[in-house]
Amino acid sequence: MADTFTQETYLSPFTWRYGSEDMRRIWSEMHKRRLWRRIWVALATAQMEAGLVTPEQLAELRAHQDDVDWQRAQELEAELHHDLMAELKVYAEQCPLGGAILHLGATSMDIEDNADALRLRESLKLIRERLKAVLLLLAERIEAEADTVVMAYTHIQPAEPTTLGYRLSQYAQDLLEDLRALDQLLPQVRGKGFKGAVGTSASYAYLLQGRGMTPQEMEERVMSQLGLSAFPVSTQTYPRKLDYQVLCLLAGIAQSVYKFSFDLRLLQSPPFGELAEPFGRQQVGSSAMPFKRNPVTSESICSLARYVAGLSRAAWDNAAHSILERTLDDSANRRSILPEAFLACDDMLLRLQRVVKGLRIGREALARNLATYGPFAATEPLLMALVKAGANRQEMHERIRQCSMIAWQSLQRGEVNPLSELLASDQAILGYLSPDEVRAILAQGTGVGDAPERSRALARLIRQAIAAD
Repeated sequence: MADTFTQETYLSPFTWRYGSEDMRRIWSEMHKRRLWRRIWVALATAQMEAGLVTPEQLAELRAHQDDVDWQRAQELEAELHHDLMAELKVYAEQCPLGGAILHLGATSMDIEDNADALRLRESLKLIRERLKAVLLLLAERIEAEADTVVMAYTHIQPAEPTTLGYRLSQYAQDLLEDLRALDQLLPQVRGKGFKGAVGTSASYAYLLQGRGMTPQEMEERVMSQLGLSAFPVSTQTYPRKLDYQVLCLLAGIAQSVYKFSFDLRLLQSPPFGELAEPFGRQQVGSSAMPFKRNPVTSESICSLARYVAGLSRAAWDNAAHSILERTLDDSANRRSILPEAFLACDDMLLRLQRVVKGLRIGREALARNLATYGPFAATEPLLMALVKAGANRQEMHERIRQCSMIAWQSLQRGEVNPLSELLASDQAILGYLSPDEVRAILAQGTGVGDAPERSRALARLIRQAIAAD
C-alpha cells in the first residue's frame, strides 16, 4: 500500500511542501504507533504490579516496543478495517508470550486519545520554540528601529508619524500574548487516562478486584509513566473541547502572523515602498511579467493563516456534536485538522522568521512619505499654537482645512506638498503667528511621543520572558 504514495497520486501539500520534518515526524503514522506501543507497555507495567501480567510477558513487550511493521499492519487493516486493532495484532504476533495480555481491559480510545494528547503536547512545544525564535528576531529589529521615524496610517490614509520600531512592536506584542496563551494552555493538555468504554472504568474494576489496586491507582501509575496527567472525568474519549481549545490557540497565532504579513504586503507595494520581504537573486516574481517582485512569502503566510482560522470550526462541531458518551463522526476529520493546523502554523512561523531576519527597509521611501504627508500631521500643533495666541479655534480649523484641500490637489497632480507655504502665507493665520513661526511649528511636526521608549521596553520584556524559561 505504501508503494502507491508517490507523486503519481494525490499527496497532501503538508506531506512535503508545508511544515517542517520535525512536525511531520510528530504526526507520522510510525510515531503514532510507537506511542500506542509505549502506552500498551505502560498499561502492562501497572497491571504487572497488580499481578495480572508476568515479568516475562512485560519483558517481551518491552523488547519489541519499537518494532513497528507498517506493511503487516496494513495487510491486517485491509481485513479488519480498524487501524488500532491491526497494530495490536501485529504487536501480539511479535510477542507470543506477552501478546496474550496486551490491551487488557482497555478500549481503543484509552490508547489513541492518550497518544493524541502526547502529540498535542509535543506539537505545542515545537510551536512554542518557533514563537520564541520569531519574537527574538522582532526584538532585535525593534531595538534597531526604535527611533526610525515613519508615517503612520489610519484608514490606510496618512495620519501622524510613528517609528518603525513601534509599528513592529504591535506585531511582537500580539505574538507575545500568543506565547503567554500557549503557556497557559500547555499544562491543560491532558489525556483520557484509562477509564474504559464509557469512562466508568468498569472493565478495570472487574480485573482489579481483590488485587489491592483500584482503577484510579492503576490509571495514575500508567499516566505517571507517560508523563501525562488525565482528565478526572471522561466518556469513551477525552473531552473534545481540548481539541477546540488547541485549534483556537493556533488560530490566534495565525491571526497575529496574518496581521504582520498583510501589512507587509501593503507596505511593499511601490506607492508605499517602505518595507519588503527578502527576494532572492534568482527568484522569479511572475511567469508573465519579469519585473515583478511579488511578496509571495507573506502571501503564503496569509493563505495558510486563513486555512488555520477555519479549522477551529470543525473542532467546535466535534466537541458540540459528541453525542452522549461518544460518536465516531469526529474521527475522520481529526486525522486531518489536528496535524494540518500544526503543520500550517509551523510553516507560517518558519516563513515569518525568514521574513523578519531578511526584512528590507526602504529608507528613501520612508523619508519621501514623511516629506509628502508629514506637513498634514503638523497642522494639529499649529492649530493649538494659534488658539494659544488668541485665535478662534473653529475659524482657524477652517482656514487650515481649506489650505489642506488645496495641498491635496497639488499632490494628486504629482507636485511637491505646498502646505507649509500655503499656511505661512495665509493672512488669517498671520494675524496671530509670523511666517517663520508657522514654518517652525510645521517643521517640528507632531513628533513621535514616547514611541521609542515604549518600543525598547517591549523588546526588553520579550527578552526577559524568553530568558525566564
